[in-house]
Amino acid sequence: MGDPKYPRRVWRKPKRPLNYELKMEELKTLGTFGLRTKRELWKAHTELSRVRHQARSLLALRQEVRAEKEPILMKSLARIGLVSADATLDDVLNLTPNDLLSRRLQTIVTKKLGFKTPYQARQAVVHGHIMIGERKVDIPSYTVTVEEEDSIHFTPESKIPQVLEKTKNETPEEKVEAPAEEKVEAPAEEKVEAPAEEKVEAPADESSSTE
Repeated sequence: MGDPKYPRRVWRKPKRPLNYELKMEELKTLGTFGLRTKRELWKAHTELSRVRHQARSLLALRQEVRAEKEPILMKSLARIGLVSADATLDDVLNLTPNDLLSRRLQTIVTKKLGFKTPYQARQAVVHGHIMIGERKVDIPSYTVTVEEEDSIHFTPESKIPQVLEKTKNETPEEKVEAPAEEKVEAPAEEKVEAPAEEKVEAPADESSSTE
């Protein structure tokens, strides 16, 4: 049967993962694009590093070889919407991870189908509510091509469009102010005066007069 295939890892960790500024930037990107783990972000960084490495390699080639291989790279990047049709290798070197993350199915569904957050869009994709053309796609990280972008829609049996429309048409409820708490004054402690001690006068000594 042969040896099993062990696929190589498609992401690399940053050199200083505990850097504070890097961690804050990664967390911001995770929230913006609705990523589940930092591994998804590292995959985008690694893929972009591979593309930029190809661009730098082409710049080092002779003009004849470069003219033959450069259109292949530019066509593949233009197909997924990362660069325009008349872009150059300098435009490829200026790409950022956010450009690659913006071509994910989850991000495009968020913008196109009216979801409030990318996490709602991710849930809809994972649960099979999204179709591209005639096929159902349940992979949030799927890279959408320019041709497929206009054919993204909900599945016929999905009820999410009605829910989104209902949420959009709802008027904001009036804020109901909570009744102010009544201050209940504690009853004043009644001062119980101690009964005054009765002064008992000693009976006057009757003086017996003997006459």
